[in-house]
Amino acid sequence: MSKLLQDVVGELSKLPGVGRRTALRLAIHILRMEPESVGEMTRSIDRFRNDIKHCARCNNLSDEEICPVCADRERDHTTICVVEQVADVLSIENTHQYKGLYHVLGGVISPMQGIAPSDLKIDLLCDRIAQGGVKEVILAISTSVEGETTLFYLMSRLRHYPGVKITSIARGIGFGDELEYVDELTITHALLNRREVE
Repeated sequence: MSKLLQDVVGELSKLPGVGRRTALRLAIHILRMEPESVGEMTRSIDRFRNDIKHCARCNNLSDEEICPVCADRERDHTTICVVEQVADVLSIENTHQYKGLYHVLGGVISPMQGIAPSDLKIDLLCDRIAQGGVKEVILAISTSVEGETTLFYLMSRLRHYPGVKITSIARGIGFGDELEYVDELTITHALLNRREVE
């Protein structure tokens, strides 16, 4: 294999979810593209990496100091949905069901990986709440061990704001899952978050 091709495959395979075979297919596809298209792609990636900012309010990615969601006056500024990563914002936005604001922590507490609460944007969240106007904080954190640790830590920090309602997204059994294959923690959450059948 060409050294140039090996180098490109090696770099592309560093991307999450891209193995060497997929990286090779992508490299061959790039080779078949028009040079102008490849140039625009690389310039776009370079601009993104160098010019992207984090919103000063919510830590979401933005072209400006304040992201479009935080700047939107039509959204519900009394509700903040706390998520781990920017990708979580996109997932929730794609549902078209949530009209409040967001707060991106930038990860979860993970002592094994050396990520402490101080490494996350928790203080920024507390500062936002302390400014007033927030009525509800929705915790939309993953159900991993690290996610649960982060959830409990956030709940203990947010209890210092008695006028703010703290909620968590419902956790339970997915559509189509068979009960015998569902883990105990998921079943526990499903039982605790049960609702009346209409």
